[in-house]
Amino acid sequence: MSYTDQNQQVFLKKLGIDKLNPMQEEAGLAISSSDNVILLSPTGTGKTIAFLLPILANLDVDCQEIQTIIVVPSRELAIQIEKVARDMGTGFKINAVYGGRSGTQDKLDLKHRPAILIGTPGRIADRLRRDNISVAHLTTIVLDEFDKSLEVGFEKEMIEIINSLPNIKKKVLTSATQESTIPDFVRLHNPIKINYLDQATSQLTQKRVISESKDKLPVLVKTIKHIGNQPGIIFCNYKDSIQRVSAFLKENKIDHGCFYGGMEQKDRERALIKFRNGTHQIIVATDLAARGIDIPEIKYIIHYHLPIKREEFTHRNGRTARMNTNGTAYILQWEEEILPDFIDEVEIEELIDAPIPDRSEWKTLFISGGRRDKISKGDIAGLFIKQGKLHRDELGIIEIKPDCAFAAVKASKAKKVIEQVTNTRLKKKKVRVTII
Repeated sequence: MSYTDQNQQVFLKKLGIDKLNPMQEEAGLAISSSDNVILLSPTGTGKTIAFLLPILANLDVDCQEIQTIIVVPSRELAIQIEKVARDMGTGFKINAVYGGRSGTQDKLDLKHRPAILIGTPGRIADRLRRDNISVAHLTTIVLDEFDKSLEVGFEKEMIEIINSLPNIKKKVLTSATQESTIPDFVRLHNPIKINYLDQATSQLTQKRVISESKDKLPVLVKTIKHIGNQPGIIFCNYKDSIQRVSAFLKENKIDHGCFYGGMEQKDRERALIKFRNGTHQIIVATDLAARGIDIPEIKYIIHYHLPIKREEFTHRNGRTARMNTNGTAYILQWEEEILPDFIDEVEIEELIDAPIPDRSEWKTLFISGGRRDKISKGDIAGLFIKQGKLHRDELGIIEIKPDCAFAAVKASKAKKVIEQVTNTRLKKKKVRVTII
């Protein structure tokens, strides 16, 4: 048994998508009919949906074992793909495993095998090694952002994964940059290549902002004021730089979040939640935020530091000007700094004097109950509106996690709402509500 085109339309409707774009149509046909596919398409063009739909159509609803593995280079990308798949409402069990997550929780989730397992190389290799998982029905593997997952640092785990899956019939590799050399151990034979990298229709503008001093912090603040109250990402190359930038932004009363590899997974997830719901308009991040994270459309990115490689420059810029929209990439350049050769001639932006952007009108509330407690977004909205006495326009985005939830509320009402609803029962669980 398999899904039909009618099911596909239902999935798309749940995601708020009217129809597939040309890349998704072509990719769907190729993945459905070919054993080896390389899909190259810019960030934000919908590659996740492009490979999920044909894979879902090929799943056996009567099979109780894992049928597809999706390998990704980062935790955030694993979480994002799991969320998209869940939001489709497919009826299939889908789980993500990744570092920073409890191994005990992995075992609980995998006790009843998912049809699709998503995860980072190390954690998937570990689960295949430890959990006595049957690979008899595991016939499809996806390497998403393969230019990262096939890097030398993941080589040992990737070889272990591929060698442990003897029945793979279909391999799909995706990337938003021109492919790197694909190692022989992947055993990708005569792949069909779908390349939309040269067909991007976004309107990205690149601008330089000149700093008279080597320390770019003052000009960074001026740039943020110049841009105004819009969502954006500031990219730095190092964790220490992020901490220094963050401290300076705090001194200048500019609200922001931080996102980098050294943070606890919980804090990284919360930084993205607060960015998605508008509590923060700015994230200061390493290249970890350049790919595979679930964030809304942003208006600009700032290269506080320039990356070393062209590929990372491309991925950073790909966070804005996505899917036919406009966006700007600002390059902060010390006047004696020489730009790398992968940056073409870029016009200089003259900054205007402007005030600090207004503080966000939203606060994020934590609710100590989630999907495992059968709590839905509607349950939380009902509680906050009825018992919390909020108007509908005072309640923003609600996100449900397995063991907790988050809701954006107007900052002026946050404390009052907490007083009204904390220690209240939602479904059968008594929930605690706090500001994060």
